[in-house]
Parts: sequence; structure tokens; C-alpha cells
Amino acid sequence: MTQVLVCGAAIVTLSMGIRHGFGLWLQPITQSQGWTRETFAFAIAIQNLMWGLTGIFAGIAADRFGAFKVIVVGALLYALGLTGMALATTPLMFTLTSGVLIGMAQAGTTYAVIYGVIGRNVPADKRAWAMGVAAAAGSFGQFLMVPTEGFLIDSLGWKDALIVLGLAALMIVPLAWGLREPGFANGAPPRREQTVLQAFTEAFRYPSFQMLMAGYFVCGFQVVFIGVHLPSYLKDQGLSPQVASYALALIGLFNVFGTYIAGVLGHKLPKKNILAFIYLARSVAISLFLIVPLSPVSVYVFSAVMGLLWLSTVPVTNAAVAQIFGVAHLSMLSGFVFFSHQIGSFLGVWAGGYLYDRTGSYDLVWYIAIALGVVAALVNLPVKETMITRRPTAQAA
Repeated sequence: MTQVLVCGAAIVTLSMGIRHGFGLWLQPITQSQGWTRETFAFAIAIQNLMWGLTGIFAGIAADRFGAFKVIVVGALLYALGLTGMALATTPLMFTLTSGVLIGMAQAGTTYAVIYGVIGRNVPADKRAWAMGVAAAAGSFGQFLMVPTEGFLIDSLGWKDALIVLGLAALMIVPLAWGLREPGFANGAPPRREQTVLQAFTEAFRYPSFQMLMAGYFVCGFQVVFIGVHLPSYLKDQGLSPQVASYALALIGLFNVFGTYIAGVLGHKLPKKNILAFIYLARSVAISLFLIVPLSPVSVYVFSAVMGLLWLSTVPVTNAAVAQIFGVAHLSMLSGFVFFSHQIGSFLGVWAGGYLYDRTGSYDLVWYIAIALGVVAALVNLPVKETMITRRPTAQAA
């Protein structure tokens, strides 16, 4: 169990740490290439959509063949995508590299695949805690990598900084060795009571699964909009780029504590109540951020609060899925839930760029994020967390 946690957490640290800093490239790339913010935002939106879509198939592959092979492929795509992102000279090439390739890479190196390994190798009474540890590692990656990426951009320029990150992504390959599972030797998966189609059908007919997906949609909209557009929003308001870098780093630092606490509370409190609180608290935090006079101090306070709420939905949501449906097809089901998250991410990051270019302001997107948080809180309250009762006819021979 220790090896799985250490290697899984290290992989998430690198993968999530790199992607959390993409907002720092928005202005350098658009100004250098003469592109609009919508062009950059659309590419990152495609990245999030591809991450979610291919995450489903990455989850199926991980459940069938084990996580090791999926993670290795993801790491290679990550390095290729970052390098291509640096060399892209047209919006189409930029979208194919930063959007399609990196989105596919993230699908194979982040939560859906890693949580599948954790779910299969950690006892049920420690599962939410272990998922919280992995999510906290992703948050630590943001705290560690975002200032590092800002330093690389300032020191090397945005193109060389991306090349360096591409090399760093290859470090995921040796870490994946620690996630090999004996039960998947020679490509033979463990015996399961359900087929992939039966597990899929069961989940999508269950209202609580749909509610978890709806909440995760809102999560994606909020965090990716903030993560990508907050640096530009702050610069538009006259604050220095360093404030944005520190803000994103603070989100990552406090998210370490937020995700770990959420994982611990997942054993003690109903998960639906934890999720409802997180979504409602986000709406309150954003509202206060927009009301109070903007200053570096207000930015840092907002970042700390949002950090506590940032990815704390991840271990709780995935633990709820495992609790309801079991772990045999956890990577696949987590992939579907995460796809909903990424549809929200696509709309959040794209709407930020689109509405900014049309109105000259991010205000409307902030208001949408507030309203969606309230809706997500209400949607999660009716979720039923008890283990689903399966009919004998739903089981494979």
C-alpha cells in the first residue's frame, strides 16, 4: 500500500503540477504570437475536453490491462505535447499539441487511473483517506510547480520553459513501475462479476451517479476558469504577475490541507454533505472576492480559501463512487464522472476567453461560477451513498 501511495502521489504531483501553471503562459504566448485570449483559451478548453473524453478509455484500459502501461503512454504523450506546444506556430497546431496531445496525456497520468490503483490496493476503511493523500499530492504539485514554471518563463523564455517541462514529464515513466499490479500479469485482468457494459449501464441508470456527475461539472467550470484566467484578471486590474504566481501557489499549498482534510472527513461524515458545503463555500468565497476592494492581500486570502476548497471534491466524489459501485470498474466510472468535470472545464475556460473578448471583462463569468456553485450544492444533497443492490441477472457468469 505504501508503494502505491508514494508512486501514485508523485505521478499526480508532476502531472497536475505542470498543468496547473498553464495560465502563466496565456499572456506570453498570445502577445508573442499575436493571438487573442480566446485562441489560447479554446486550446486549453480542448485540452480539458480531451482529458475527460480519453479519460474514459484510459480508465477502461487501466481496469483491463493495469495502470502501468496506461501511465507510461500518458507520460510520453505529455512530453510530446509540451514540446509541440513550444514549437507551434499556428492556432491549429497549438490546439493539436496543447489541447489534444496534452489532454490525452493527462487522462493517463492523473486521478481516474491512479484512483483505480488505490481503490484496488487500499482497504475500504482507508480508501477515502488514501485518495485524499493522492489529491493532496496534486495540490502540492501546484504549490511546487507553479512558481517553478514562473521562474522558468522569466529565466528561459516561454518556449524553452515548455521544453524543460517536457523533459520533467518523462520522470513519470520510472514512477509508473511502482504501480504494477500482480493481478494484471500477462494482460489478464482479475475475474469480475460485471462486464464493462453492465457496469456502465448500472451506473448511468442510478440517479446518485448522475448527481455526482452534475456536481463535478460545476467543479470543473469553477476551478479551470480561475486557474487559467485569474493571472490575466489580476494583471488587467493592475497587479503584478508575481501576485498571480503567488496566488496560484497559495491555492496549491492550501489545497494540500483541503484535500487531505476532505479525505479524512469522508470516513466520518456523509460525503454528500461535504460536497454540498464545498460548492456553496466556493460561491460565497467568489462573491466576497468580487465585493471587497482588490489588493494583493485580498487576492492571497481568496487564494487560501479557494485552495482549501479547490480539489477537495476529488477524493470525496471518487470515494462515493467506489462506495456505491465497488472498485472492479472504478477507473472507468471515475473516468465518466471526470468527463463531466471536463465538460465544465471546457465551458469555464472557453467562456472566460470568449466573454472577455466580447465584453472586455470577466465579470459575467464570475457571476455564472457563483450561481453554478449554489446549484451544485443543492444537487448533491439527495445523493444516496449506500452500496447498490444488484439483481442476480445483472451479474456476469
